Amino acid sequence: MTEPTTLPAPEAPPGSGTAFEVDDELVRNVGVLVDEGQRGMVLNLVADLRPADLARIVAHLPLADARTLFDWIPSEQTADVLPELESALRGDLLDDLTSPEIAALLDQLETDDQADVLGDLAETDSAMADAVLPQLEDAADVRQLLTYGDETAGGLMSTEYVAVLETATVAEATEEVRRLAETLDDVYVVYTIDARGCFVGFVTLKRLLLAPSRTPLAKIAETDVVTVEADLDQEEVARIMERYDLIALPVVSANGHLLGRITIDDVVDVIREEAEEDLQRAVGITGDEEISSSIFAVSRGRLVWLLLGLGGAYISGLVIVGFEDALQVAPVLALFIPIVMAMAGNAGIQSSAIAVQGLASGDIWRSDLVRRIGKELGVALINGLVLSVALALIVVASGFGDDTSRLALTAGLALMVVIVLSTLVGATVPLALSRIGIDPALAMGPFITVSNDILGLTIFFAVATVLYL
Repeated sequence: MTEPTTLPAPEAPPGSGTAFEVDDELVRNVGVLVDEGQRGMVLNLVADLRPADLARIVAHLPLADARTLFDWIPSEQTADVLPELESALRGDLLDDLTSPEIAALLDQLETDDQADVLGDLAETDSAMADAVLPQLEDAADVRQLLTYGDETAGGLMSTEYVAVLETATVAEATEEVRRLAETLDDVYVVYTIDARGCFVGFVTLKRLLLAPSRTPLAKIAETDVVTVEADLDQEEVARIMERYDLIALPVVSANGHLLGRITIDDVVDVIREEAEEDLQRAVGITGDEEISSSIFAVSRGRLVWLLLGLGGAYISGLVIVGFEDALQVAPVLALFIPIVMAMAGNAGIQSSAIAVQGLASGDIWRSDLVRRIGKELGVALINGLVLSVALALIVVASGFGDDTSRLALTAGLALMVVIVLSTLVGATVPLALSRIGIDPALAMGPFITVSNDILGLTIFFAVATVLYL
């Protein structure tokens, strides 16, 4: 019989709120114990971990070990871990389960998480998703949530909330909170509705506890409330909750019926996802690349922009070939090719990054186009002047014979024009894309770099042809 491995328990960081620190050592220890079949030790090791931390361990284990650990942990832990996993890994772990087993896990989650998991499952195994859905206790609610877009308020919302008629008393509302306490993870407010089910307002728990029991809710309810409709984009939902410091946001239909609520934990996930998506698009990655994504999925997401970069680089080469005669007459001009390309790309990326950031946060509106371009033009003129003078001085200090002064003037003026135009391109392209409904993050990275390389080279050789040759 194989002797069980004795492993030291990692120390918990101060104020961590978990039993262990989740790091490489813990993952390695869990992997060793799983390989040796030490189920009891593994369960003891992960018993006090929060779902998000346990999900990190599962994500970093080899798939076979992850499946074993997923099978070993209690079902209530398994259910809580599911929403924390990336969709690809979640699908792999659910492959070994039957539809009743999956349904039993999902029934322990709120409806929004059920819909998320089931929606991902449908993408890889639609037959299994169709089999699981009717077995859910809240099948009707989950089915309705699945009709909304993944990146909309309807796709984010949960149908678990406390709602009572506005004519109800504080005592009746309190009893309703008690009745639903077992099925709701968090209760922030009690929503009030009219006889038709239309949203009226809300009462905070503090006000509910302090008001006399016979007080009608209509007298203490807040009615000036921010609501959103189910088809609103999730990015705008995040902006609204951030702008008004909301922890829960009611979702209503076009005719005012209360449909559900969006809580702050879901919006934090949206902010992270949107930031990751913008970053990926900025560096030329399309699709949703995750750590657990397959090699072919990652390749497909990156290849499009790499091909675009290849095409742009080829066009830049054609520009250089087009001015081959100029290079033969003055080979020294080749010295400035990498300088022009680097400065054009950097200037464009800087201005486009600020524009994309402003559009994403809502600080820059589409109507700000003229004012924004004017500001970027001022910045470009100042930066261009400083950089062109610096380059001219470097050329003079380096010394290029009798033509040093003319070469310095040519290089400096060309760089000035390149900086100004590249900055304007970087600032205007995101705003223009936003106007026509395209994600402005696409303007960053390869798109701006490639276009500004071509533009910069063309301008440089055109100026050099006129002034230097």
